[in-house]
Amino acid sequence: MPESDDGPQAFDTWCQARHGSHQALRQSLIPTLLGSIAKIGQALRSSHHVSLAGTANAFGDDQLNVDVTAENMIRAALAQCPSVVTASSEEDPVERPVHDDDDDEPKPGPTGEQYTVAFDPLDGSSIIAPNWSVGTIVGIWAGRSALSQPPSEAQVAAILGVYGPRTTAIVAMRVPGAEPVCFEMGLSDEGMLAHEMIRHSVRLASPPFRTRYFAPANLRAAADDEAYMKLVTHFVRSKYTLRYSGGLVPDVVHALVKGHGVYLSPVTPQSRAKLRRLYELLPVALVLECAGGKAVDSSSGRDILSDAVVQPDERGGLICGNAEDVELAKRELGLC
Repeated sequence: MPESDDGPQAFDTWCQARHGSHQALRQSLIPTLLGSIAKIGQALRSSHHVSLAGTANAFGDDQLNVDVTAENMIRAALAQCPSVVTASSEEDPVERPVHDDDDDEPKPGPTGEQYTVAFDPLDGSSIIAPNWSVGTIVGIWAGRSALSQPPSEAQVAAILGVYGPRTTAIVAMRVPGAEPVCFEMGLSDEGMLAHEMIRHSVRLASPPFRTRYFAPANLRAAADDEAYMKLVTHFVRSKYTLRYSGGLVPDVVHALVKGHGVYLSPVTPQSRAKLRRLYELLPVALVLECAGGKAVDSSSGRDILSDAVVQPDERGGLICGNAEDVELAKRELGLC
C-alpha cells in the first residue's frame, strides 16, 4: 500500500489482499478500535488535571480519572461491533457480554465471526502526570473467550496505541492461512477518513545495526541480581544507546520505529513480575513476532505466546525486541 493512501477503503483494500477472510475484523473491529484510540488521544490533550478517581480496579490498583475515561471510550467503541461478544480489561478483568441483548449463547455477527477483546485502556499511569508518552494495549481473540486458549493461534490481532505529540497505533494481524502483517497508522481527531497509513510494513532490522538500543525496566533490580547487572553492564560497554521512559508501549514502539531495541523487565526474588499476561504481555508479543522479533518471559525464557492464560491476573516478566538481542539476554540471565 502506498504510504500516501489513507481512509477506511484503502485500509480495507490493503488488509483484504492479505486477509481475504475475517471481514468484520478488518472492516469493523480494528477501524472502530483505532477510532476509540484517536478519541482517547483527544481526551488526554484536554485532561490537564490527572488525579485519582477515588476508585480501584479489581486488582486493587488505584484508578486515575484518565484510566476511567479511556476504559469507557473503548467499551463504547466495542458496543458498536456486532462481532465482539465479550471483552475484559485491566480495569475490569472479567469477560463480560459487550451487547445488552447477549445471553448465555451470544450470537455471531452478520459475517459469522466472533471475537473477544482483552485490553489495557491506559498503560503508563506512573508517568502520565509529568506528561510523558503513554499508550493503550489491545489484544483481539477469535471466539468467545481468551482464557485457556492457545495464544499463538487464538490471538489474531493486537494494537499498541501511542499518545505523544501525535496519536499513532501499531497494528498486527496474524490469522490462519494468511501472512502476518504489522503496520503503523497515524490517527486523526477528525475520524477514520483522516487516518493515515504511516508505514505499511513495520519490521525490525537485521544486523549489522548502525545504532543499538536497550530499555532496562526496574534498573534497581540490578543491585540485587548479579546476572541482570552483568547484562546491563554488557549493553553499556557495547555502546548501546539507552532509551527507557518507564512506559511499556512507547519503549516497545521506539524499537519498532528505529528497527532495533531490546526491552527488559526482570523478575527477581526482590522484584516480582508485574506485567499482566492477558492485557500487556500477549498483545505486545504478537506485535513483536509479526514485526520479526521475539518476546520471552524473563524468568523462564519461554516464548510469551507459548502458554495459555487461565486467570486474568497472571503476570510475568518480559524480554522482547530483535531476536539476536533477546537470545543474548537469555544467555546472560541463564535462561538457556
